[in-house]
Amino acid sequence: MEGHELVTPSDPVEWRAYHDIRRRVLFEARGQIGVYDENRPDERAPGHHSKLLLYRGDPVGVVRIDIDATTAIFRRVAVRSEVQRLGHGRALLTLAQRFAQESGCVRLVSYVAADAVEFYQRCGFTTGSDITGAAGHESVYMTKRLDDKDGKTAR
Repeated sequence: MEGHELVTPSDPVEWRAYHDIRRRVLFEARGQIGVYDENRPDERAPGHHSKLLLYRGDPVGVVRIDIDATTAIFRRVAVRSEVQRLGHGRALLTLAQRFAQESGCVRLVSYVAADAVEFYQRCGFTTGSDITGAAGHESVYMTKRLDDKDGKTAR
């Protein structure tokens, strides 16, 4: 993870990078042109944390982490297409998990595109039984229990 940093977008340039990655990877690459709304109210709702992954200062990925009591929900996880399969996704999930733990969470949840399930499993997530159809795409419910500070699995 050397060179990776997970930051909250804080200026117009970082917000533009955040929204561009989400729009291109999660919408346009899936044939949903012109539907991404960067002004959705839930994007800046209390407990919702927009995060931008930088690699040596270059924006490479995004995630929104929604904190609900002791559960962190990873939403709209994406890595720029041209830098996928270089370890950025694993770094993104690791740093997002660290943020969740520091926020008091003991469980992670994400609705994952079917083609990303194996990647999430390699990162310690397990498949749940909740499958939803969002905008014509099936998502697979995945979850991960976090270890507490003593190294025991949270219950």
